[in-house]
Amino acid sequence: MLFAGTKAEADHYTDEKTKIINLEGKVLLPGFIDVHSHLTSRAGMLQAIDLFPEPYGTVNSIKNLQNTIRKYLKDYAIPANQPVIGNGYDDAIMTEHRHPTRDELDAISKTNPIIVIHTSGHASVANTAMLKLLGISDSSKDPEGGHYGRNKKTGMLNGKLEENASFSALLSLTEKMSKQTGNAQEQAMQNLKKAQDEWLSYGQTTICDGRTMGESVALLEKAASEHVFKADVVYFPDYEYFKKELSTFKPKYMKYNNHLKLGGFKFSDDGSPQGKTAWLTQPYLVPPEGQSADYKGFPIFSDQVLYEDLKTLFQNNITAQLHVNGDAAIDQALRVIGKLKEENIYRPELRVTLIHVQNSRPDHIQKIKDIRLIPSYFSTHVYLWGDWHYSSVFGPERASFISPANSALKAGIIFTMHHDAPVTPPDLITAMYSAVNRKTRSGRILGPNERITPFQALKAITINAAYQLQEEERKGSIKAGKLADFVILDQNPLTIDPEQIRNIKVLETIKEGVSVYQRK
Repeated sequence: MLFAGTKAEADHYTDEKTKIINLEGKVLLPGFIDVHSHLTSRAGMLQAIDLFPEPYGTVNSIKNLQNTIRKYLKDYAIPANQPVIGNGYDDAIMTEHRHPTRDELDAISKTNPIIVIHTSGHASVANTAMLKLLGISDSSKDPEGGHYGRNKKTGMLNGKLEENASFSALLSLTEKMSKQTGNAQEQAMQNLKKAQDEWLSYGQTTICDGRTMGESVALLEKAASEHVFKADVVYFPDYEYFKKELSTFKPKYMKYNNHLKLGGFKFSDDGSPQGKTAWLTQPYLVPPEGQSADYKGFPIFSDQVLYEDLKTLFQNNITAQLHVNGDAAIDQALRVIGKLKEENIYRPELRVTLIHVQNSRPDHIQKIKDIRLIPSYFSTHVYLWGDWHYSSVFGPERASFISPANSALKAGIIFTMHHDAPVTPPDLITAMYSAVNRKTRSGRILGPNERITPFQALKAITINAAYQLQEEERKGSIKAGKLADFVILDQNPLTIDPEQIRNIKVLETIKEGVSVYQRK
C-alpha cells in the first residue's frame, strides 16, 4: 500500500490513469484475519452430507438426520456397500439433546458403512458396517487420548467415537476411500479451491489451517506450487502426528511461499465443551449419556509429554497453538508453559496462543498475562451454544464467563477471536456480534460484564490477529507500507445498532490490491 490518508492528500498520487472508486456509503476495513480454523478439514468435508441444524442447516432431530441420509443414498443412487460420511450434527440443538446411536444409523442402512461427525469435530458415531470396515470391535481397547462409547450394561460398542478414537477412524477411512477413488487428488484440490472461496466470501484475506494432519500438508504444498492460493494461508501441523519430521518443517517456518506459510504447530490438549469431552476441574452440569455424575471429561496429554514436546519446539524457536477448552486443560497449559518460562525456555516473543479458552476462570486472567500468552476466544459459542452451556454443560455461573474478552481487555492482554470453521461457517462477523452482545439464541444475556465494544471486537480480527501470527508490520490495519488487504461491507459495524451486526454482508474482498471476491 503506497498511501493512506485524506482525499486531498491522495490527489498527489493520482493522474489520468488512476482508477478512482467511490464506495458510495459502503465501508472499507482491513481484511479480516482468520487465526484459527481448519481449511483442509472443510475441504475434506465438502463431499460429506450436510447435517448442520439451525441457524446454518435443517437437521434439528435424529429423525431429520436419518431422513437426510436416506434421501442422499436414494437421490445419488449410492451403491449398497459404499461408505458415506455426514458432518455437523449437534446434540446441543437437536430436540433429543443426545448423540445418535449405532442402532439408529443401522436403521438407515446395514450395508453402507455410515459415520456422522459431531459439529465440534471431536466426536463421531458409526454404524455396524462402518465399525467393521475400520476394524473396530467390542474387544478393541481405547486408543490413548480417545474413547469408544459402550453400552454400560453389556460393554458392547454403541457407535460413538471420542477424540483420538474419532480422529484415527476418520484418517483411516479417508485413506481407504482415497485408494478406491481414481481422481482423489484432483477432487481434493478442487475442494480446497471451493473452501478457499468460502473464506474469501466472508472477508478473510488470511486463512488458517489449525491442525493439519495426514496428507493435508502435501495438499497445501501442492496447491502453493500450483499458485492456487488467492489469500495467505497459515498452517499449523499437528505436532504429535509430525513430531518426527520437525527438521523438515523448520526451514519453512514463518516464510511465505506462494501465499503458504508454516506458522507453528498445533496441540489438542482436550476436547469440546458442547460435545462434553473438554477436560474440567468440576463435573459437567448434566453428564453425557453413560457417564457418572462426577464426569469431568479427560486430557489428551500428560504434563510430561506436553512439557517435552513444547520444550523441543521452543528450543527450536517455533511457536504453538494449544487447543484448551476446559479449565483443567487451561490449568495444564499454564502449568507447563509457566515452568518452561521459569527455565528461560519459553520466550514471550514466540506469542504462543491458547485456542478457545472456553471454560476459563477469573484466576486464569492474571496467569495468562504473567506468562504472556495470547488467548484466542471462540466467541460465537455465546450465541450458538450459550443456552446449552447454561442449562447442560456448565451451569449459569461457569457459562457466564466463557470467552471472557472484557476481563482480558481490562488486564491489558492482547486477545483475538476465531470461528473454528468448519465447526461453524468461516464467519467472523457473527463472532463480533457474539462478543459485543453476549446474547444467546434464546435471547438470554450471558455474562453481560464480558461484553466488549464493536471497535475492540474489530481489532481482535484485524490488528490483534496480525500480531498473533507475527505479521502486524504488514497486515491488520490500513497504513502506508502494509499490504492492500481489504474487505468492503454494506454497513459499518462501529456505527450501526450492535444488535444488527450479524446482518452485515461482505460485498467485496481485496487481497494485495486484487479483488478476489464480489457478492453477486
